[in-house]
Amino acid sequence: MRLYWLHKAMNPTTRTSERNSDKLLFTPGPLTTSATVKAAMLRDLGSRDYEFIATVRAIRQKLLAIGGQPDESLYTTILLPGSGTYGVEAALSSIVPANGRLLLIVNGAYGKRMMKIAAVHKIETQVLSYAENVIPDLSAIEAALAADNTITTVAVVHCETTTGILNPIAAIGALVKSFGQTYIVDAMSSFGAIPIDLAACHIDYLISSSNKCIEGVPGFSFTLARKDGLIAAEGHARSLSLDLVAQWRELDASGQFRFTPPTHTLLAFHQALLELEAEGGVDGRAARYKANHDVLMYGMQAMGFRAYLAPDVSSYIISTVYYPTHPNFSFERFYQTLNEKGYVIYPGKLGEVDCFRIGNIGRLYPADLEGLLAAVQETLHVMQIPQLGLEAR
Repeated sequence: MRLYWLHKAMNPTTRTSERNSDKLLFTPGPLTTSATVKAAMLRDLGSRDYEFIATVRAIRQKLLAIGGQPDESLYTTILLPGSGTYGVEAALSSIVPANGRLLLIVNGAYGKRMMKIAAVHKIETQVLSYAENVIPDLSAIEAALAADNTITTVAVVHCETTTGILNPIAAIGALVKSFGQTYIVDAMSSFGAIPIDLAACHIDYLISSSNKCIEGVPGFSFTLARKDGLIAAEGHARSLSLDLVAQWRELDASGQFRFTPPTHTLLAFHQALLELEAEGGVDGRAARYKANHDVLMYGMQAMGFRAYLAPDVSSYIISTVYYPTHPNFSFERFYQTLNEKGYVIYPGKLGEVDCFRIGNIGRLYPADLEGLLAAVQETLHVMQIPQLGLEAR
């Protein structure tokens, strides 16, 4: 680890997360949150209380600003109870018309989940499928749109949580716009930490959730949507509780949810938004996550681990590495030993590829990643796995 520790000495990172008895979560979400975000939940507010309604209004406005929309002239924010998948299902089942056809661009598990959602709602779907480490082919997307004028809607995941690969949503959006189709982006693992301008990317619907890069706690999803698209989608919904247009109408009319809102989660999220602003907004958070990613990958590669994604397609949100080829390596034992040391990485591997994931997001700092690296080094020693290639790096 000689070069890693030299790097550490040259780049001191003394700040760490507000460490308490909780384990640190190096996962794509739920994730480690600040003490102040957790404390914000220690209040009871009625769902019809004026203070709560004002909080909901502030959240909706702040989310639009993060998406590059300072006012509500073109876009609006729709909050919906449930996980991010609830938000994706709400968008797909509410927006695609009964006689519509969906083009899905898939290179990971969450694109495949959209396929399942479409199948459940009997939405006619065409899929462009790619390996989990391959960026979608823009020419193939253009050809698919040109060949089928029945396609009404295109959907893609921005940062695929499966691997951390970053798909080119702006370039895809330009193609979708040129064919006059509706564009849905799952930005679950990117919104709040990777700059996204809704209008510049020609996004009609962007979905994310409370427990990702904005560093809130689980409990609701949100959709940033073009108003003219919502108006055109009136009556398309295939579900009562997941009716995106009806939820928007009620939020705009009364400031309230149609059904019971996750009040405590929303209070925590409002605090998380204030902390995002204090950190310097999306750019400030991106800088910290990039630093986390750089420290992690430098140290992991110094120990002999090999990155799954090429640097030019990898995000700084999630890092994916191959299993060591040493016969002593057992991921189950590796995961459990790190867990016992207070470091929780993402359990399990990719589909058919022997890889594991480490999240760089949440209330974590480079020093926390250094602690994880030390725990990985200790774990490899316990498993009697030599750190091959150190002297050559």
